[in-house]
Amino acid sequence: MKKVLFVILAVLTAVALVAGCGGGQQAQQEEQKPSDQAKPILRVASDTAYAPFEFVDTSTGDYIGFDMDLIRAIAEELGYEPKIESMAFDGVLAAVETSKVDCAVSAITVTKERLERMDFSKAYYQSGLSIVVKEDNNTIKSFEDLKGKRIAVQAATTGAKKAKTIEGAKVTQFDRITDALLEVKKGSADGVINDNPVNQYYLNQETGKGLKIVGDLLSAEDYAIAVPKGNTELLQQINDALMKLKENGKFNEIYKKWFGVDAPADLPRDYVAVD
Repeated sequence: MKKVLFVILAVLTAVALVAGCGGGQQAQQEEQKPSDQAKPILRVASDTAYAPFEFVDTSTGDYIGFDMDLIRAIAEELGYEPKIESMAFDGVLAAVETSKVDCAVSAITVTKERLERMDFSKAYYQSGLSIVVKEDNNTIKSFEDLKGKRIAVQAATTGAKKAKTIEGAKVTQFDRITDALLEVKKGSADGVINDNPVNQYYLNQETGKGLKIVGDLLSAEDYAIAVPKGNTELLQQINDALMKLKENGKFNEIYKKWFGVDAPADLPRDYVAVD
């Protein structure tokens, strides 16, 4: 009888040990669920001194702005963790072209020349170029009045390209648009050619005191997200996310937060490239 009881106890002990081991393996597997793993990184290049699209919150050190909110919403939609890499604008374009980043969001105008070097998402913002001069300047009222003048621009931008077409103009390029505007305030430059929404933003800040915008918009330009040439998979993902954000109202929410009005009904849409 004792022998029988011993055998039964031995069997029960073995079963308990197996069950215990199995439970431990199951718990370990539960701890390693894919949902607990870190999200893949989306490397994003941006010139983070271009308010209201991308700039630094001086109180927190965080990158904020329309573009920043938009790319974070896109990344969340796609299951990525965005990593913003701050650099000068010409560096932004170079980083995309050489695939050092996955994409770039930096108020980038879609141009025919850039399309030869990189691909673009659907357009998410329509902009245009405007002229900034000192508030007491009454001689420059239009693009034609810039002939022979000293013009400050941000390097590698469409504003810089436009300035170079002006007869007799002396064009000085800067890494940051704030430095170009400062040249006008100091009287070292007669005017700045730059994206109108950025000009308008800075004229409402301390940076823009004593400055004004003159003339009509010089062009209509579409902003889009740039990706390395041939990365059709990521491009499609970004486009799908943009349209999803439009459908669920998040795109309009972000647009209204930064510009105070509803987004145009046609945005996001297919871009129109400019020369």
